[in-house]
Amino acid sequence: MFSRPRNWLSGGLWKPKNPHSLDYLKYLYSVLGKNQTVTDNNRSLLVETLRSMSEILIWGDQNDSTVFDFFLEKSMLSFFLRYLRQKSGRYICVQLLQTLNILFENISNETSLYYLLSNNHVNSIIVHKFDFSDEEVMAYYISFLKTLSLKLNKHTIHFFYNEHTNDFALYTEAIKFFNHSESMVRIAVRTITLNVFKVDDESMLSYVRDKTAAPYFSNLVWFIGNHILEVDSCVRNNTDHQSRGRLSDIVAEHLNHLHYLNDIFSLKIDKLNDVLTDHLLKRLLIPLYLCSLKLDSHHPLNEQPHVSPVVSLFLLSQVYLIMSDGSLMRQLTLLVFGETLSVLTMQTEGLAIDLHPQTPGFIEPPEPLAQTLDNNRGAGRPVRRPNYSDTDEPGGSSPGSVEGNSIFYSTSDLASSRSPNSPDTNITDEEKLNTLSSTFVQMQHIDRFTTRPYFEAILGALECIDNDYEAIFGLGLLYALCKNKGVLQQLLDAVELTSDKSMSKENYNVGLVERLIKIITLSCQPASRVRLVTLEMCILLLQQLVYSQIDDKCYLQDRHLACVEGAKEEATLFLRNFYKSEEIFLDMFEDEYRQRQQKPLNVEYLYMDASLLLPPTVTPLTGIEFSKRLPCGEVERARRCIRVYFILRELSLILQQSTESRLPLTKLADCHKIEDVLDLNNSDLIACTIVTTDQ
Repeated sequence: MFSRPRNWLSGGLWKPKNPHSLDYLKYLYSVLGKNQTVTDNNRSLLVETLRSMSEILIWGDQNDSTVFDFFLEKSMLSFFLRYLRQKSGRYICVQLLQTLNILFENISNETSLYYLLSNNHVNSIIVHKFDFSDEEVMAYYISFLKTLSLKLNKHTIHFFYNEHTNDFALYTEAIKFFNHSESMVRIAVRTITLNVFKVDDESMLSYVRDKTAAPYFSNLVWFIGNHILEVDSCVRNNTDHQSRGRLSDIVAEHLNHLHYLNDIFSLKIDKLNDVLTDHLLKRLLIPLYLCSLKLDSHHPLNEQPHVSPVVSLFLLSQVYLIMSDGSLMRQLTLLVFGETLSVLTMQTEGLAIDLHPQTPGFIEPPEPLAQTLDNNRGAGRPVRRPNYSDTDEPGGSSPGSVEGNSIFYSTSDLASSRSPNSPDTNITDEEKLNTLSSTFVQMQHIDRFTTRPYFEAILGALECIDNDYEAIFGLGLLYALCKNKGVLQQLLDAVELTSDKSMSKENYNVGLVERLIKIITLSCQPASRVRLVTLEMCILLLQQLVYSQIDDKCYLQDRHLACVEGAKEEATLFLRNFYKSEEIFLDMFEDEYRQRQQKPLNVEYLYMDASLLLPPTVTPLTGIEFSKRLPCGEVERARRCIRVYFILRELSLILQQSTESRLPLTKLADCHKIEDVLDLNNSDLIACTIVTTDQ
């Protein structure tokens, strides 16, 4: 006879009918107040309460400011912390993180955001020790950090970075997961770091550089290096093409690493770029990329891990295709073109340039990143490091210091290492690199026959003795070297590599051009082992060296031009054999021409294909694109011959500065179009298809 109202709950709580109102939030607050200790009986109620709270707060942010005022007045975030500290189980943790993530992701009012961040509860939640072995907790936690990082700007940064205590929990807690086993977590960490680096706050960036940059970058480089060894192992053990999917995944991950590094360089933060350049060169590019190109039995780096020459060429080509930072690219190019690694130490007219103060090596950091960050947290004023242009304090020229696993290399700043007698000590980084580059060029021209082991190894890869396995990557590396915006033409001139940056292409590298012509000639042979993509890359590099688009002029010597024309004629003669034997030759001819016009070669996209790292195969059962493998059967050999003819014909027309006038054989202007009237008088039967539309 007596019944309880539907909105009545035990404990005297009345649930308002309208979920979008201040009264409803007050009701939720009373629920939290009555249930401050999590038990098995109230766990489900608290999860639903937390879920409803995010909904009402987002509505209040957009419609009723009193909702947020009440939330802040009652300090309701303190309930969140209280529940977390009770170790109340994954369901409460997941719902709390989900609620916070939704709240910060959808909040639009800046004042509301400032109020939420002002009491430091958010930082306390960030540093809480969650159970990250739970995948769902890990996913919501890193998503929460990513959402917070998207809110960073010069106004909100001070809610997260405490200059007095030297603490930046949002950043330091995030980078601890840089090598997490889940790729989505690693991607989120990269996004968080980039969002942090973008904030224009001098004190925060100084903290990041002085306290975290060296340990983070050293651990990151070690992680990337081990990933590269995994790529090399997969290539060595996958000659039968059975694990191509796994190889594609790890290659894609490596390319993501390079794009991430390039994104950091693109922010133009000198204090970070100097540290990153130093670690990349000494801990990755020199010991693992460059030294693997040509192993020296007498060099100490030979005892360290290395990769195969093919993988080394691939890695270097990707660096030049993706990254464009001037300082890094020029220093790396000096090494590629240099006589030995010691080319980085030079003396010139009172300017002592020391870019190689410590022997490079692929070395594991002394301790994990998380341990270093925990040791450094709140350690007072950051240690000033003279190594990276930080010479504004006394003692800046000290040999170096060690903090955690960050070894502060004493790579003396170029400006501070100038001779006291030098008239100008205010030299910019650009001027330093230009001076270094010009000095290197002068040294190379003194002795034109000085051996350059790494550059010679690249040229040696162009020899297609058995196949074009190494040649495809050697061509890609040389092409990327010429195209890279960070490489000065002065450096390219030292080895006579002409590019679009050259004033003239008359003095091109004759030896290199003759190697390219040899590849072109080999591709025209009946039993050629040169793939179509290799021939196309060879043509692109040749045009880069001898043809100027600016003045539309070919600088190729007559004897070399005659060799190219001879190869074209040889391809034409070979093509005639298929014209006589293939019944559908003309259809194939037209189809191949149309495909070539519709899909021009994209170099960056080409070298993203992991299948190129595997030995050339013949069978189409591997799923590899026709142009990236050798032909199988008579029909595919005919297709390849047609494609070779088109490629060489196009090259011949470009070098002779002529335009195509005969292809395609079928002119679109001469074809009948829809609704054209056909005159069938004195005509043979014409095959056609009638298409009707339903009325």
